[in-house]
Amino acid sequence: MQRILLPLALLLSAPTLAARWGSPEVAGLVTDKAMDEISGLAVSRAHPGHYWAINDSGNTAQLHLMDGNGQHRGSVDVTGAQNVDWEDLASFELDGRHYLLIADTGDNGGIRQDLALHVFEEPRDLGQPAALAWTVRFRWPDGPRDCEAAAVDPVRGEVLLVSKKRVPAELFRVPLARSDEQRVAVKVGNLPGIEQPDAGDLARSPLYGRYRAQVTAADLSPNGRVLAVLNYRSIHFLVRGRGQDWSSALSSKLPHLALPWIPQAEAIAFSLDGHEMLVGSEQLPSPLVRYRIEAKPQPTD
Repeated sequence: MQRILLPLALLLSAPTLAARWGSPEVAGLVTDKAMDEISGLAVSRAHPGHYWAINDSGNTAQLHLMDGNGQHRGSVDVTGAQNVDWEDLASFELDGRHYLLIADTGDNGGIRQDLALHVFEEPRDLGQPAALAWTVRFRWPDGPRDCEAAAVDPVRGEVLLVSKKRVPAELFRVPLARSDEQRVAVKVGNLPGIEQPDAGDLARSPLYGRYRAQVTAADLSPNGRVLAVLNYRSIHFLVRGRGQDWSSALSSKLPHLALPWIPQAEAIAFSLDGHEMLVGSEQLPSPLVRYRIEAKPQPTD
């Protein structure tokens, strides 16, 4: 299995030179009907070692808590927001509070003029509904498009969004702050090499092969400098250097990890320390796949 080398300073604080994502492993099997169409994953801060999941459109407006092995540990109703087409979930901390952002941005038909990013304070008590904290409403600058990938950068005060079906894939940003006005997403640039189907995909299936490279999820590393972007066959990494903005980081083809076979991979989340990634599927039952960082010690003289 392919492994990927990233500058360790972007991921770890340990005194080492480089970090390597190891081979994928099966963390567990998702079988609970409460999570029968997972479209987003996000690490929990209120429940250490656990992750939140949401289901796609057509399902109830709920947050589902799972452990690191994919076992369902409880569900929480949300108030103040409907599941029009929930496509991704992000976890972040702001002003000492823990929040979850639901990206209601799915648009298979390319017709939606009003998209929503719903923010909830992360539930601690699974017996109480999660109340809406605020909603950021926005539109695209040049007409509707589908989007299933969102990540939150609370330090820079923005939500990062990656388009689906567009070739090349596009990176946008929307302010995270509360606003009574509809925002307009700002295009940061194109993500090279993600949405383009390869010859192998097309040879195996001329019809469905072109969908294999479509972007389905994203997450931001805890230090805010590595954006992991998922499609059905791989994880791509946009790496931002110290003091560098995202547009500058888009200048070259992104390093990537090939996925093992996963039925409809549509969710990805970093662990709290950034040493692990979980990838989930929109089908049931399905494997929950984990990647771990393998660190190399710094050579000594």
